[in-house]
Amino acid sequence: MIPLLGTVAAVVIRIIVNPLSNVFQKRICADGQSPLFANRMTYGILAVVVLSFFLAKYFVTGLRDTGNFFEFPTEFWFYSLMVGLFGAVGNGCLVKAVQSGELSVLGPISAYKPVVGVIFGVILLREVPTLLGFWGIVIIIVGSYFVIDKTINGVDTVSGGMWTLMKRPDLCYRAAAMVLAAIEAVFIKKVILLTDPNTAFVVWCVSGFTFATLFYPVAKQAGETEHENAIARTHWHWYAMLVCTVGTMQWATNYAFAKMPVGYALALFQLSAVLSVLCGWFFFDEKNIMRKLFAATVMAVGSVLIILSSGK
Repeated sequence: MIPLLGTVAAVVIRIIVNPLSNVFQKRICADGQSPLFANRMTYGILAVVVLSFFLAKYFVTGLRDTGNFFEFPTEFWFYSLMVGLFGAVGNGCLVKAVQSGELSVLGPISAYKPVVGVIFGVILLREVPTLLGFWGIVIIIVGSYFVIDKTINGVDTVSGGMWTLMKRPDLCYRAAAMVLAAIEAVFIKKVILLTDPNTAFVVWCVSGFTFATLFYPVAKQAGETEHENAIARTHWHWYAMLVCTVGTMQWATNYAFAKMPVGYALALFQLSAVLSVLCGWFFFDEKNIMRKLFAATVMAVGSVLIILSSGK
C-alpha cells in the first residue's frame, strides 16, 4: 500500500509542477532570454546543487558511500550520455516552443508522448503494456482531444487542420521535444534499473548541463552572452522558481519511472492538461469549461486503469 501511495504522490507532484515550469519558462523568455541560454542555465544550477551535495557526502563519509559511483558498468555511462543528449536537445526544443507558442495550442501534441514512450519501452525495455494499461493510455489520449478547442486561431483541427498547424515552428519544436523526451525517458529508466532514482537524477542534471553547454555556442550570436547574463540577473527570482519546479518535476518523474512502465507514467503525466484547463478557467476566464471538465473526467478514468494495471 505504501509503495502505491508513493507512486501516486510522485505522479501528482509531477502533474502539478510541470505546467508551472512551462509558465516560468515562458515568462523568462518573454523578456528576451534565449531558450538555449535558459535551458543551459536551468541545467547548470541544478548540476551545481546536486554536485555540491555529492561532494559534501564524499568529504563526510569518504569512498565508503560514494566510491561505487565510479564503478558502474560501461552501459551505465552510455545510457547517461544518452540521457544528457536527448534531454538537453528535447528541453531546448520545449523552451523554444513555449517561448513562441501558446500553451493551450501546444497541449494536443504532448498527448501522444505516451505512445512514443510505449513503442521505445517495448523495444529497449521489454515493457509490454497490459490490456488494461493499453486502454488507459487510449482513454487519456481521447480525453486530451476534447480538452482542446476544435478550432485554434480559426483553423479546424479536426478536418486536416492539424497538419496545417504543424507547419508552424512552435508546434514543430513541440513535436520534436515530445519525441526526444519519450526517448530520454527510456534511457532514464535504463539508468534507474542499473542504479536508483537519486543517482539517475544526478546523471540527468550533470549530463544535461554538459550537452546544453556544448550546444549553446553553436546557436548564439557574437556579443550575445553578456546580454543574456544581464537578463538572467534581472530574472533571478523567476530562475529560482523554474529550477525548483524543474528539479522537483524530474525527481518525481524518476520515482514514477522506478515504480511503473515508462509508457504508463508518461500517460499519467498528461493529466497536467487538466490542471491547465482549471487554471485557464479560474485565472483567464477561458470558455467551454464543461466540455473540458468532461474530458478531464475521461482522462481521470484512464489514469485509474493505468494505476490498477501497474499493480504497484
